[in-house]
Amino acid sequence: MTAIDDRSGDDRSGDALPNDDRTFAWSLAILRLTTGAFFLVWALEKILAPEIARRVFETFYFSSPSDTLLLVTGLLQLAFVLAFMAGLFRFWTYGALLAMHAVSVLSSAPRLFDPFTPPNHLFWAGVPVLGLLLALFLLRKRDNFLVFGTS
Repeated sequence: MTAIDDRSGDDRSGDALPNDDRTFAWSLAILRLTTGAFFLVWALEKILAPEIARRVFETFYFSSPSDTLLLVTGLLQLAFVLAFMAGLFRFWTYGALLAMHAVSVLSSAPRLFDPFTPPNHLFWAGVPVLGLLLALFLLRKRDNFLVFGTS
């Protein structure tokens, strides 16, 4: 029997198989692309639905940015998200998304500490995304599949 029984997917011996690197590379690419799609929604919201983005800013960041500021912020965020999805400038793009999301999670901390008041439990979805971004940042040098750059 091989280390991984192809019929069940059970790891029998823990030995590394030749296709482990390929599976790991695909996994990182899938995580990067789906996480990028997640952030794409928030960047596009600032551009296409500034009134919604403004309410978010008013609620969590205690400011009411103008449509122009939201557009500029959305365009900058869009550039970072697309570069992140393409695997470009990994230290900077992975780090920027990690930092932006960390601020977002921290700004919702009061809701995280009160998860059983509706709809506060939904804010917990941001916590594993933060962990995912940290893991991608730490593994950025190994994330080299379906990328447009070598950085």
